[in-house]
Amino acid sequence: MKILVINCGSSSLKYQLIDMANEDALAKGLVERIGIEGSILTQKANGEKFVIEEPMKDHKDAIKLVLSALVNKKHGVIKDMSEIAAVGHRVVHGGEKYANSVLIDDEVMKSIEDCIKLAPLHNPPNIIGINACKALMPNTPMVAVFDTAFHQTIPEYAYIYAIPYELYKKYGIRKYGFHGTSHRYVSKVAADMMGKDISDLKIITCHLGNGASLCAVDGGKSVETSMGFTPLEGVAMGTRSGSIDPAIITYLMQELNLSIEEVNNLMNKKSGVYGISGVSSDFRDIEKAAAEGNHRAQLSLDVFHYKIKRYIGSYAAVMGGVDCVVFTAGLGENDPSSRSKICKGLEFLGINIDEKKNNEGRGFAKVISTDDSKVKVFVIPTDEELMIARDTEEIIKA
Repeated sequence: MKILVINCGSSSLKYQLIDMANEDALAKGLVERIGIEGSILTQKANGEKFVIEEPMKDHKDAIKLVLSALVNKKHGVIKDMSEIAAVGHRVVHGGEKYANSVLIDDEVMKSIEDCIKLAPLHNPPNIIGINACKALMPNTPMVAVFDTAFHQTIPEYAYIYAIPYELYKKYGIRKYGFHGTSHRYVSKVAADMMGKDISDLKIITCHLGNGASLCAVDGGKSVETSMGFTPLEGVAMGTRSGSIDPAIITYLMQELNLSIEEVNNLMNKKSGVYGISGVSSDFRDIEKAAAEGNHRAQLSLDVFHYKIKRYIGSYAAVMGGVDCVVFTAGLGENDPSSRSKICKGLEFLGINIDEKKNNEGRGFAKVISTDDSKVKVFVIPTDEELMIARDTEEIIKA
């Protein structure tokens, strides 16, 4: 069975075609600048890169081009579209309704639309991508895989905010969490690497990229996560503030005469390590500046590492212990310095890093803790697309 995985952004689209017989990605691609001048598709398959530069006015045009690239006689990987058994769509927000992936029908589409108010930047392009695929592949089953679904096992006392309860009932204001597909994938891989049943393990997963979140996975279920009602809550990130005193918002609005849109922009796009350092939201640029003696750059890194360390400690408390810690995503997978600094001082929990292992290679799953470390520490490349494909296959077979 071949599964096409689609991940739509506002002006971009990532895709993979995965052969579930061996879980190999036959093709991986990225479409950029949809609806903007200079639209381009880049596909990698059979060790070669295939580029198409062609105007794409909308996502339907983009997906049409994706399908054309997959069946291209010279660069494609399938003979015709009938080989695609199903399409798995990444959908950011499923609200409280979905704790698992689901076959897409009219009711599901209505639910995704109802969640637009909770994810105004993400759900609309997800919907556009689904509708475009339905128009081009009307007889192909489609599955929605929600970023929020994995966190629906968080207990009520952990997801409720201490505001009037009526606001939760009327507006759905509660912790939802994000990056769920990634947290679910790497926690399962960690359990396999330990040779243990995930139901017997307490795992802390650290998805660290420009957007970052941590998750406490107890017995294979999410019981706490750092992102909340929106992806703004939690640790300091590339441009997001993370958790702060909420009164800062109203104070800034009053002192600087900021509108709701302006203060939202400030917290989401001008804060985080970028806001502290004044250098960049790219950790490579910040680390270079810090090495050259830039105090603010070093301070931003210290804040980032400290906040993550604090969450790891609190999640060990939430679960009553921890068996392993997992680092994943762009920064988590590729920055040994950050991993080392985050784990420094956590020896009391039984976390001990082997610096030689920590600095050896990248792009593959590995153990970076010492042999006698009570808590295992892993670096595991995330594969959300494979997780989406697995869910899609399971649902289609069922």
